[in-house]
Amino acid sequence: MKLFVTIPAYNEAASIAAVIKSVPRKIPGISSVKVVVWSDGSTDKTVEVSKIAGADYVFSNKKNLGLARTFDLSTTKAVSLGADIVVNTDADNQYDQSEIPTLLAPILNQVADIVNGDRRVETLSHMPATKKYGNMFGSWIIRLLSGLDINDASSGFRAYTADALKQLTIFSKHTYTHETLIQAAFGDLQVLEVPVTFRSRPGKAGSSRLVSNVFTHVSKSASTIIRTVLMYKALKVFVTLGAIELFFSLLLGARYLWIMFDGLGGSHIQSLILASMLFNMGLVSLLIGIISDLIAVNRKINAKLLK
Repeated sequence: MKLFVTIPAYNEAASIAAVIKSVPRKIPGISSVKVVVWSDGSTDKTVEVSKIAGADYVFSNKKNLGLARTFDLSTTKAVSLGADIVVNTDADNQYDQSEIPTLLAPILNQVADIVNGDRRVETLSHMPATKKYGNMFGSWIIRLLSGLDINDASSGFRAYTADALKQLTIFSKHTYTHETLIQAAFGDLQVLEVPVTFRSRPGKAGSSRLVSNVFTHVSKSASTIIRTVLMYKALKVFVTLGAIELFFSLLLGARYLWIMFDGLGGSHIQSLILASMLFNMGLVSLLIGIISDLIAVNRKINAKLLK
């Protein structure tokens, strides 16, 4: 089994050498370990430091494309280079790379396709309260939507089989963490979670390049979650929405007929107009759901053909 450790990096020259050097090169059950650093348009010495520190492969975006795109590029490249398993970690040295074997164990034992590193956010004293409770709420939403038993949906320390990565398609330009979990759940991939260490950034306790603004992060993450759910569950979502709209349109229509039989229908024409609008919206929602479901089926067929 060949392991590739991918490290997306943006201006992390101060810490990336320590990350690269701490990646274990000998792991039971693994024949070879390679490190792939992918600089996301870094303007410091991230690329040069990575090469000196011993990274096996170093790539760089010409401009900053964001974490999600860089994750996708680096993991796709790792698979194309022959990876059987890919572990993705952060370049800021907040994760303990000596715990990589812990992430790998469920995959090597053939009980998981993806293993998520649980930072146990609720216990982290160095994480600001807004981010801590924001992470916990986000993880609850992912559990609710996906059915996965996940405590830390925003963790960037994960192990993936090559086959699992081939089934994941990253659309978000912000972060891949929520999107990949939802896709994995709806794609019938086995996802497990193991506890991992999460250190504070030296001299930057509580800081995050990705979550510089909590409101922006929440809004972008919510957009990604909604889009991903609609990709896989559009029929259920739109049929439910359509049924609700049709139900209320029938209620309003019945109300108007009742009033009309009492001789007061003309003074309540607004109810008839609203009922007509809701009825049409309900039919449109049902149609969108059916079309979206046909597209989803076609996507699954294409995915199978590409395997």
